[in-house]
Amino acid sequence: MRVAFYSPLKPPSHPIASGDRRVARLLLAAIRQGGNDAFVASTLRAFEGAGDPKRQHLIQRRGEAIARRLITKFESNPPDLWFTYHLYHKAPDWVGPAVCEALSIPYVVAEASIAPKQADGPWSEGYNAVLSAVRRASRIITLNPDDRACIEPVVGSPERIVMLPPFIDTRPVRRTVAKRVGHRTDLSRQLGIPTSDIWIAVSAMMRPGDKLESYRVLGRAMQRLQDVPLRWLVAGDGAARGEVEAALDAGTVSYLGSLGRRDMDNLHAAADVAVWPAIREAFGMALLEAQAAGLPVVAGRSPGVAQIVADGETGLLTTPGDDKMLADAVRILAGNAEQRRSMGQAAMKKAENQHDISSAARQIGRVLQEAEGTRK
Repeated sequence: MRVAFYSPLKPPSHPIASGDRRVARLLLAAIRQGGNDAFVASTLRAFEGAGDPKRQHLIQRRGEAIARRLITKFESNPPDLWFTYHLYHKAPDWVGPAVCEALSIPYVVAEASIAPKQADGPWSEGYNAVLSAVRRASRIITLNPDDRACIEPVVGSPERIVMLPPFIDTRPVRRTVAKRVGHRTDLSRQLGIPTSDIWIAVSAMMRPGDKLESYRVLGRAMQRLQDVPLRWLVAGDGAARGEVEAALDAGTVSYLGSLGRRDMDNLHAAADVAVWPAIREAFGMALLEAQAAGLPVVAGRSPGVAQIVADGETGLLTTPGDDKMLADAVRILAGNAEQRRSMGQAAMKKAENQHDISSAARQIGRVLQEAEGTRK
């Protein structure tokens, strides 16, 4: 099947790493792994975060112009299906629905988010565009359980909604874990930290909003844990770095900056526990990557995170925003090597069995076949 792929929030080729770019690349890889010829149809970034109507209208016009060019380009040989990843009021899809309507091809979306409170807000046109796109979609793939409640009333056909567990390619991670001792030794030498301490991996962008709020919760938890020999290894960077460093001043922290995929895997392989407060976190790709590396996880219990972390089995979930509960959970794992080991093994097994790209490719393949069967 020939599949046109589009990611309006951030294209797979975007130079700045993020969870969104990571998921876009994984979805594209999973579609291809299922035997499909998937290509990026447009790299237009539709995101407008300031609520500026003029800027939104400019992006809309660009999207409509791109759609017209693609309709002309594909008129004699259209793709079999259009696949859009992550559309919401700040980043609607101004391209895909128009192309699909003109060429009579199925439209599939993944991670569509509908926020009714935006109906009359500064992104109302983007909100309405998302409503229209979701209504048109043959299938809606959801990775975050929170999204379903607002999607169902819009589509009116629950069978069009498909839940897909978050996924990664676990093979490179497993290869890295096989060299855990070497990675830990290298990091110990590089950072000047003893291997006898408990190493806590933290990975998140440093930006205002929910990420910064999570870092502040983490900082308050650190204050409660100063009597425990913990080394906090923080991977991430961004505009709020100064505020993050101020929030984490109670811990013994090594700031690693933004890490590439291989270095991130090396960090997870070397660490003892992964921690993230997960304030309003969709699902947390870094937590999934940590589990694939055999790390037990301590995290806030958002619905998406609870898909990944099995409380009491692969990690410990806490009430989001409760720094005392977070600190208590870290203290429990820091003091019990056997529990860390057993949870880490269960985490790796869960990642491989339930969250690997191979199973996602099969499920996405079935979704695309079902959508293709609805073709007009």
